[in-house]
Amino acid sequence: MRESSVRRPRHRGREARAPPSVEILEIAFHRASLATPHGSSKPERDRRRALLKVVRAGATVVRHLRLESDRFRRTPLSPFEATIVGERFGDGALDRSVTRVRRAEERIRGLQRETERSLPRLHGPELLGDAVRAYYGRLSSFVREVDPDLIRLREVDRFLSARPTVDPDRPTLVVAGFPNVGKSSLVGRLSTAHPRVADYPFTTLSIALGHADVGFDRLQVVDTPGVLGRPRRANPAEAEAEAAVRRAATIVLFLLDPSGTCGYPLAEQEALLARWHAERPDLPILEVETKADLARGDGSRVAVSVRTGEGLEELGQRIRGLVAPTATMPPVEIALEEDSAGIVDLPELRAETVAEPPRPSSTGGGRAPRRAVRRRRAPTG
Repeated sequence: MRESSVRRPRHRGREARAPPSVEILEIAFHRASLATPHGSSKPERDRRRALLKVVRAGATVVRHLRLESDRFRRTPLSPFEATIVGERFGDGALDRSVTRVRRAEERIRGLQRETERSLPRLHGPELLGDAVRAYYGRLSSFVREVDPDLIRLREVDRFLSARPTVDPDRPTLVVAGFPNVGKSSLVGRLSTAHPRVADYPFTTLSIALGHADVGFDRLQVVDTPGVLGRPRRANPAEAEAEAAVRRAATIVLFLLDPSGTCGYPLAEQEALLARWHAERPDLPILEVETKADLARGDGSRVAVSVRTGEGLEELGQRIRGLVAPTATMPPVEIALEEDSAGIVDLPELRAETVAEPPRPSSTGGGRAPRRAVRRRRAPTG
């Protein structure tokens, strides 16, 4: 039969990838096969070759196992990251996988030491070859046992890499609310973020991060997926938004759409707002009505319109009032006034006149008096 007439099967989707253990063991055994020891006799070279195979294979496997889990060992997850990982993969699943991989490393090291001690007592290439093959077999079983954990570690790593890193030590403004109330559009006006904006719900499927300067502070602005207020039936995107409110927020900007164009009644939106107030009474929640160019509420909330720019300046002032300043630098106006006038006329910056010793004159006729120098006293506060 001609090759062109043979119909090859078509595979839909991605081809199945080999388990992580296959990749790791192939690299380790290939590296071990390249062992070329020196020795004065063939028995000595055989024994050294067997030893090199054991050492190289074990060290390569341990190194790759450590690379798979190093990210989670070096830097612990933030409370927000730990929450979204637990909700997506199960509580404690990541810690259990890291622990099992670490135990596999310890078992492989112990097996390597045990095999190394047994090789000097063996004579002949057959016995040495049997010992190396037995070592390879046990080594392979240890790596295959943690295949599910290696797969999980890779999935968690991809999951976190697809999301921005929210610094837990910086003030964070989380913009939340029902789908299609204008969260992404407002985040784009308040920060450096460029979230995807569309006129249909659930456009945002994961968090997006931008930054805004508030005085001397750098404010993180987090755009979140829409939440429908159903904690027990929340999809992964909603659970991620709820986690951002619970674990990452310094301030929550809760958006409500009184126009109803988002597709959800205002009463349902206010029910979610009431639940968050009850769950986090200590968390500042700034209530904002969006789409002010289409409809307005009773006037008790800040009303903004991203389309016309209405209310954005007032909203910025309200946000700055909620972010406590952390810097000790004086306001820019005072610094400019001091630079232009020489002395700031403030009670706490009183000037003193300090007389310095006279300076010798150029004619040698004694020391000429030096003019008084006005010095400012540093602020005590």
